[in-house]
Amino acid sequence: MIETADTREGLLSKNRFSRAVGLISQLVRRQPLNFTIAVSAAAIFALFTAGSALGLRWVIDHVVIERFKNGSVPSATVITGSVILISISLIRASAVVVRRSFAGRTQWGAAEKIGVEVVERYAQQPVSWHRDHVAGDLIARAGVDVDASVAVMAPLPYGSSVVLLLVVSAVGLLMTDIAVGLIALVIMPLLTFANILYQRHVDKYYDEAQKELGKLSEAVLESFEGVAVVKAFGAEGRETERLSVIAQRLCDARVSAVTARATFEMLLNSVPALANLVLLFVGAIRMNSGDLTIGEMTSAIYLFTLLIVPLRLVGYVFAELPHSLAGWARVRFVVDEPLRNDPRRMIVVADASFAVVFNHVTLGYADNTVLSNVSFSIPRGSHTAIVGATGVGKSTLLHAIAGLVDLDEGSIEVEEGGVALVFQEAFIFSESVRYNLCLGKTVDDSVLDEAIRVADAGFLYEMEEGLETSLGERGVSLSGGQRQRLALARALVCRASVLLLDDTTSALDPATEMAVFKNMEQSELIDSVITVASRPSTISISRHVLFMSATGYVRLGNHLDLLNQEPEYRALVEAFNDDRSSGDPK
Repeated sequence: MIETADTREGLLSKNRFSRAVGLISQLVRRQPLNFTIAVSAAAIFALFTAGSALGLRWVIDHVVIERFKNGSVPSATVITGSVILISISLIRASAVVVRRSFAGRTQWGAAEKIGVEVVERYAQQPVSWHRDHVAGDLIARAGVDVDASVAVMAPLPYGSSVVLLLVVSAVGLLMTDIAVGLIALVIMPLLTFANILYQRHVDKYYDEAQKELGKLSEAVLESFEGVAVVKAFGAEGRETERLSVIAQRLCDARVSAVTARATFEMLLNSVPALANLVLLFVGAIRMNSGDLTIGEMTSAIYLFTLLIVPLRLVGYVFAELPHSLAGWARVRFVVDEPLRNDPRRMIVVADASFAVVFNHVTLGYADNTVLSNVSFSIPRGSHTAIVGATGVGKSTLLHAIAGLVDLDEGSIEVEEGGVALVFQEAFIFSESVRYNLCLGKTVDDSVLDEAIRVADAGFLYEMEEGLETSLGERGVSLSGGQRQRLALARALVCRASVLLLDDTTSALDPATEMAVFKNMEQSELIDSVITVASRPSTISISRHVLFMSATGYVRLGNHLDLLNQEPEYRALVEAFNDDRSSGDPK
């Protein structure tokens, strides 16, 4: 089959239609009851909207015309007409309230469920996946993109009942008068066709706008998080310009979409107005020939006028559909992405004699190999220091033990009870001290007290509201050393068998650091400690030292043996000593 422009357009239309049906079915599945109620209320509104034209015809023929002809109308007739009009109005008003209420519940109920699905998917993905994605973009997909994807649900219940209203109205108009009915039947497909053309034209603008909105969210978050760097290097102007360029692209895409929408709404307003003029002209001729009564003609024009509102609602559905499809596509991009293998599931329980065992482990990032065929066994119940020059992979090794990075080859075994990792930069939540220690879990006060004691974090009790004190964003009210001790206490609360410290005590003075390590040796909250160390004092108190050479060589031994047998290790420790003697704050 030879592909032509027409066949390509047909395929695109089919794909667009299937995407729209797929989106709507997915949203309805998440709120079936609320959607059914909203659609039912909209159908009632549609039926009584069409019925209002019949009620108006009855009132004109039996009340208004009768009053002009005879000068008076029986009270019973007036009351009947009033009851008909008031009843129809009340039912329509009630249906509107129910429709809007349950349409809102459908929309935001679906948004809640989709948002939870996105966040749960984020939680299921391992750390390596998150490192490959920008936080700002992920936030945008879980926020503005979710909101965009459900936007079509607001007008959809009413829009879905328009088909019923059009059928009933078309039959009513044809039964009233063939000529008038045919005019209406010609105008309605024209407006529907205009809706379809609009949706095709505006799709690309909404897709582009949604992408740029995600990029802007990503850039703004990055700029806020790096505000200290921006100000330190005097880059405020350049950063503002960078954000302005992205914002301008977003603005251009939105303006193009709004322009298309304004043109479309102008068409929706002008075509029915012109159609009403044609109806009046034809209707006047039909009334003059006696084929139509005044009541029938009035009800026909009134019914056609009423149709403009639901036809506009269909227009709103078509207007929101590209927006929702664009948001839904970005949401599904992350939700449908296959789950990566979680490295934590590959870690097995070590023999009772060992805290950590590496079996021919090879790992790295991109083309950079950090560890190559490394094997060693760290005894259980020991304090081990990891020593090496900057960039040899000390932190990566700890992350591998914690199951945060994938192994290219080999396997890792860890002492039963698992590990707890304290990162080099302690992250503090803008919550209470207690939340930061327990992360929402229920923890026995005795365990909490012991963890705080071991971490030498008694200052937490002395804060204004004790453990209920709010720490502000990223723990802004704490010093570097206080943040490290809080993070250490948080890890101890987990009661993991192996505690991993990524240069965690670097902000502590030597005396406090020694006190903390002594407390850990005497505490039952922890069994084995593995720490990245750059202080000679820390290295000297460690029972074992894992030396990582710049050439990729790894050796486990004790401090004195390594000093005597490893020239690179000896040079590194001497460099550490020189740094201390020259006034290094560590």
